[in-house]
Amino acid sequence: MTTPAFCSNIPIHSLSSRSSFITTSISKKNNTSSNNTIATNKTRAPKWVAISPRNSVQSTQLNLNSVSSWSTGEFLDDDKIWNMKGSRMSKIVCTLGPKTCDVQSIEKLAETGMDIVRLNMSHGTHEWHENVIKNVREINSKGTFNLAILLDTKGPEVRSGDLKTPLKVKRGQQFTWTIRKDVENFDTNMVDVSYDDFINDVKVGDMLLVDGGMCSFLVTDMTDTDVISECIDGGTLTSRRHLNVRGKSASLPAITQKDWEDIDFGIKMNVDFYALSFVKHENDVSRLIEYLRNKNCKAYVLSKIESADAVHRLRPILEASDGAMVARGDLGAEIPIEDVPLIQDEIIGINREIQKPTIVATHMLESMITYPTPTRAEVADITEAIRQGTDATMLSGETANGSFPIKALTVMATVAESVVSQDNALSNTDLFSPLNSDAYSDVDPRFHLAFNASTLASRLNVATIVVFTRTGTYAKLISATRPRCPIVAFTPDSDLVRRLTLLWGIKPYQMELLDDPEETISNAIKLLKEKGLVCSGDNIVISSDMLSKGLETVDTIQVRRVR
Repeated sequence: MTTPAFCSNIPIHSLSSRSSFITTSISKKNNTSSNNTIATNKTRAPKWVAISPRNSVQSTQLNLNSVSSWSTGEFLDDDKIWNMKGSRMSKIVCTLGPKTCDVQSIEKLAETGMDIVRLNMSHGTHEWHENVIKNVREINSKGTFNLAILLDTKGPEVRSGDLKTPLKVKRGQQFTWTIRKDVENFDTNMVDVSYDDFINDVKVGDMLLVDGGMCSFLVTDMTDTDVISECIDGGTLTSRRHLNVRGKSASLPAITQKDWEDIDFGIKMNVDFYALSFVKHENDVSRLIEYLRNKNCKAYVLSKIESADAVHRLRPILEASDGAMVARGDLGAEIPIEDVPLIQDEIIGINREIQKPTIVATHMLESMITYPTPTRAEVADITEAIRQGTDATMLSGETANGSFPIKALTVMATVAESVVSQDNALSNTDLFSPLNSDAYSDVDPRFHLAFNASTLASRLNVATIVVFTRTGTYAKLISATRPRCPIVAFTPDSDLVRRLTLLWGIKPYQMELLDDPEETISNAIKLLKEKGLVCSGDNIVISSDMLSKGLETVDTIQVRRVR
């Protein structure tokens, strides 16, 4: 068998002969992905690789985009026998509340599977949230966990005023919503509204929803100050309930004065994510990102898709954001409820295409606020979100004030793990269906490299993909391809470690990246072995766009066997 020599214009790393490896390198100087060349110095090689003397390196040319069609080779395992036991690729966000804000409770949640802590700024004071953040940082300082913190803004919510006592309303009963402030003159069937322009946003024939539909009212008449309605679906009204108008968004600004105060608090406390509530336009997102960057804050801004206006501008909003949260509660109050699963799927699909993370939230295990076991529909809901490809799922009241926070989190983690295991055994399922790399190359030309690394890892049954990154961009690209193994991302930036926690399949660690690529790789493998993520004899894929001894950065894919 004649083995062609290396193409002279392709820089290949000089690697230790002690490591078994396959490598592909793409020079950024030429900025082309056509030079997909695999080199090997293995003394015991697959049939498709030329066997060469121990101290020499030869190569054979292969198209990495056709890796999935390989049918021979010592590393190749059938997808149906892929062993993913004990692996959960998607992440879990937990909202903390009075029952779960102490160090012991937070640590127990982390041990059970929580990756990100959510602070709901609709409740609690800055002092309370600061104490929670300090408790999270105390746990992180022990070295076992790297919990990230997500600050969720209150947003321009429209809420009812205070009631002296809970009020039961029945179908057909007349009820009045008013912007008047003379509450002492209200009768028992009247309550004030927190937003003065409510009277201009509502029209006769509109449907008012209380707390996303717990009660509903049809607007039958209006005055300069009052909205008169008829109860359609009865229930119990209590103080400060959230109000929506079906099919409409309030004309309030996306970021309120309270939100700006909370955002400044988040900057002070160095939180990792901001979830921007009730986004209506991409300019809302750009405005916040610019504000944060001007204050040297690199936190990710996640747009909460929960308004009818946002649905009409979905792609530009997602492109302007660092990620998104599908806030299904308010979204289902503003658009037809049967459209919510379709919008959820569309958001996840767009974000995978543009390599940005998605969180699916609201009502995922709502029954477990009260009961110790979930409904079967809730389990199916989590399964569907994971199979659609979401990066994370979220618990709200279940962990903030529910009776069974640990049980709820256990259910979510177990279901998410089960989905990955089953979908890995069934190669024709959606979760691991490969993206078309050609379709997404315009987003980032390095996506070809990420796609090839993912394909290699999935076909060669490697223990993990190792990524070295300073900004997190390349780790995002790898994550978006949904490989069938964990992705370990090494970065020198401790803040970036926490931000990478949100991404599907990523296990981030802080490590100094040295000038010598071989030393960096050696240190990474040593850390992987210490963490129990690999052991001797495992194969790993190493992919990076920054491992180079010289001034020129080189895109590389390597497959190494751990010694």
